[in-house]
This record gives sequence, C-alpha cells and structure tokens, in this order.
Amino acid sequence: MRSFAGKVAAITGAASGMGRSLALALARRSCEVALSDVDERGLAETARLVRAASKVRVTTKLVDVSVESAVRAWAEEVATEHGRCNLIFNNAGVSYAATVEGAELSDFERIVDIDFWGVVHGTRAFLPYLRSSGDGHVINTSSLFGLIAFPGQCTYNAAKFAVRGFTEALRIELEITGAPVSATCVHPGGIKTNIAQASKVHPSMAALGVDDLDEAKGRFERAFRVTADDAAEQILRGVQKDARRVLIGTDARVIDLVQRILPGRYHGLLARASRRVLAAGRKSGTTSPSTTASSGRASVRESGAGASEPSRSTA
Repeated sequence: MRSFAGKVAAITGAASGMGRSLALALARRSCEVALSDVDERGLAETARLVRAASKVRVTTKLVDVSVESAVRAWAEEVATEHGRCNLIFNNAGVSYAATVEGAELSDFERIVDIDFWGVVHGTRAFLPYLRSSGDGHVINTSSLFGLIAFPGQCTYNAAKFAVRGFTEALRIELEITGAPVSATCVHPGGIKTNIAQASKVHPSMAALGVDDLDEAKGRFERAFRVTADDAAEQILRGVQKDARRVLIGTDARVIDLVQRILPGRYHGLLARASRRVLAAGRKSGTTSPSTTASSGRASVRESGAGASEPSRSTA
C-alpha cells in the first residue's frame, strides 16, 4: 500500500496509546478512520483529536473485541458508513503478570479472549471487506513477548505467540491465493503509554522477586524509550513497505536477534541471570522489581497499544 490517502482504516483499542496515535497519523495522511474500544470517554477524546487535526471522516463504536458477534456487527457498520474498508489494525489488548502456578484459569481465558481471539475476530470480520476494496491490509499487534518467553508472562506470552503464528499463517495463505490483501505482525518493545500503570500483577510474582508493585510500574515506565507516536509512524512505514513484521524499539530488535542466534539457550541464560539478581536482592533485603523485573522485564515490556483493562488497548 503506497499511500493511505482516500483509504479507510478500522482500529481497535483506539481510546489511548498506540491506537490513538495510529488514528491521528492516518488522519494526517487523509485516511478515514473507524475507531473502537470499550472506553467510551477515551474513544470520544481520540475522535475529538482526530477531528481537530484533520477533515477526514471519523466514526466510533463501543466494541468488546472478545465478542465475535460485536466485532462482526462493527465491521458491517464500518463498511456501510464509510463505503469500504482497506485496513484493520487489531491493536486492542491487555497485559497481566503472573506465574504459571499462580495464575487462575480465568486469568488465562481473559488474556487469550482479548489479546488473541480479539485479533482473530477482527481479522475474520473485516477480511471480506478488505478483499472487496482491492487493496487491503491486516495489521495485528503481537509483542516483544511474541518473540521471547519470559518468566511471569505465561498468559501474555501464550496470547502474543499465538498472534504471531496466526498472522504469519494468514499472510502465507493470502500470498498463495493471490488475494489483494496482505498481513503484517507488529512486535512492540517498551512503548511510552499507560501500560505500566494499567497492568495487572498477580501476588505470585513475589516468587520472582516482584514484591513492590508501585516501584515496578515506575521502573517500567522509566525504561520505555519509544513514544506511541513514533511507534505509529514505524508501523505505517512498515505497511507501506508491505513488511512481514515490524519490530519497534531497540529492545525488540535485540531480543529478536538473541532468540534467532541462541534459540535453544536463551531460556537458560535468562533463568540464570534472574536467579542471580533475585539472590542478590534477597541478600541485601531488596527483592524488588528494581532488580529482577527492571533488569529484564522492564527493558523488554511491550506497551504498544497502551494496554489497560478499561480501554483494552494493547500492545
């Protein structure tokens, strides 16, 4: 897709973070935007900002991406109101930190329902309209944690690895069938959005040295280097180049390199490093995220979509 001018883009998780930045960046490129989220106030603010910055048409809809019927109804509404749809940005998501043993089954279900099934629902609902447009693109937000497994991220890893596999398989199918649609998987690293403060952390994380949640969230935020606006620009450049995937941030690029060079060893290296940091913290009486979490997790934490429970805007 060489240009976004005159196109129509649908964006989930548009109430804040990367979703809002994508809406504004597309509007500046004369692309109409259809926005959805479960955060009514945030969604209205995004629409206001878009209208203030451009003259493109913008529509909004409260949509829970975990509900297939709601997503399908929204897709039909977008196609009817805008006349077509060229792009779907499946950006909505939430994050949650818990150990495998500590997480409840409901925790797994909640994360997977939003972060993975939300992507599946959005892709399947909009795909017929993207085909009809003659120039369509599916953009699915995975994460740096869709590239590497990390302790305390079992639910998030599961969902984001699934998004990666789903999107890569989709792209191959589209290429084989010669469809006028392509697909890109986005892997954000640490993005400056509200994900840190909005993230849920289970008490089981104390076993991994995360026992001061406020300090952890503060350190996560300070570790993030890329702004949501910068991330949006990188994503749109990737779409224009028809990139198979977009890695956002130095942390994402480094982790991608490490897991490709040492695919069978990085797990052990990560475990040993975490144990040393945790032991040092206990010896000094400071087993907090300032050691364990921030030395590993904070530097690679994805916040691409400004994920929060109310807004369900991932990365």
